[in-house]
Amino acid sequence: MYLRWSLLFAATVAAILIPFFLFGESIEAWAHATLNTASARWLVAAAVGGLLAFDIFLPVPSSLVSTAAGALLGFWGGLATSWIGMSAGCALGYALGGSMPAPEREGMQKAWARYGDWALILFRAIPVLAEASVFFAGVSRMPRARFAALVAVSNFAISAVYAGAGAFSAERDTFLWAFAGAILLPGAGLLIWRKR
Repeated sequence: MYLRWSLLFAATVAAILIPFFLFGESIEAWAHATLNTASARWLVAAAVGGLLAFDIFLPVPSSLVSTAAGALLGFWGGLATSWIGMSAGCALGYALGGSMPAPEREGMQKAWARYGDWALILFRAIPVLAEASVFFAGVSRMPRARFAALVAVSNFAISAVYAGAGAFSAERDTFLWAFAGAILLPGAGLLIWRKR
């Protein structure tokens, strides 16, 4: 089991870093030239926000997308774009979960009352579990105002970390800080959840 996870991690790192080392300079030059126009920045923000909003339906690597937002749009632009997109995705997931029939809803509500707040906060940074947590919040009929407040705060914090990592990488002309931020935050969230 450990070997399989290690191989998967190594393959993911290689898939990201090899193209970066081979084509990094030309991609970076193209990105700087393209993003010097205001219309291009709006298009990037719309694309990033749209990807994050539909993350509940699509296999979007939200950590990488949010980190890229910080690198391409700067800290504040990346933070705003990531936060809005993630929050819209949470609203869609909650609505989808709330529309599902749930024969065991009472049991789900009890479990969610005990673990739901922490699940929403900690799972926001963990792929697949982030989407599942907002879906189950809707299925269990978590109070809407409480759900909105929890995901707004956790999405803001996560977006700030990702946008900060991306913006810092852009300032230092290296992709490695962005990559580290996109990988380490989900790992930290999973470790904290396992300890709880």
